[in-house]
Amino acid sequence: MKPIYFIFLICFVMHCTGQTTETQMTTIFDGTDLNHWEVPEGNVWWSIDSGALWAKSDPDKKGSILWTKKKYRNFVVQMDFKFGQGTVDSGIFMRGDDEKNPQVQIGESGSLKRDMTGSPYVPKQGYPVEAEGIAELLKMQDWNTIRAVAVDNTYKVWLNGVEVMTYTLEDANLEGPIGIQLHPNRDMSIQFKNISVAEL
Repeated sequence: MKPIYFIFLICFVMHCTGQTTETQMTTIFDGTDLNHWEVPEGNVWWSIDSGALWAKSDPDKKGSILWTKKKYRNFVVQMDFKFGQGTVDSGIFMRGDDEKNPQVQIGESGSLKRDMTGSPYVPKQGYPVEAEGIAELLKMQDWNTIRAVAVDNTYKVWLNGVEVMTYTLEDANLEGPIGIQLHPNRDMSIQFKNISVAEL
């Protein structure tokens, strides 16, 4: 690893763990509107109630992805989430939704039939690594805070203030929007609030 890049990674980790105040987070959901997001046509999935963003399955269980209007390169995104009804299968898309873009899982994996919160899911690869310590950190009946970071092709995740995952994806897409998933073929709901992002 080149020395200058190693120094950059150290700075990036310090930013994300709160060891410096230089990173300025910008709120992209404050509980009142979806102005920073591309609301899907015929929206029946996403709604705001009591300051929280709700994702709820439609009767046909088509699912949906709520994308940011803005595209990001190196960034940190943070949000609070709370599980709702049904088998929750959600996540954060890091720059896109194909095999060049990992999704940070929130809830149960449809393929593995168990909770994989904090782990990266990559289409055509599955889960290349698994987040650590989730069972002790995850609050099933209360709000959780997840922070996901993308710097070039390296991704890190913190759950409730604890680092749980690091993953490097070869040939990753390095720019794109951030997405929140409501998985198809599920009867479920999940809430989000305090969504913010910072470019690194």
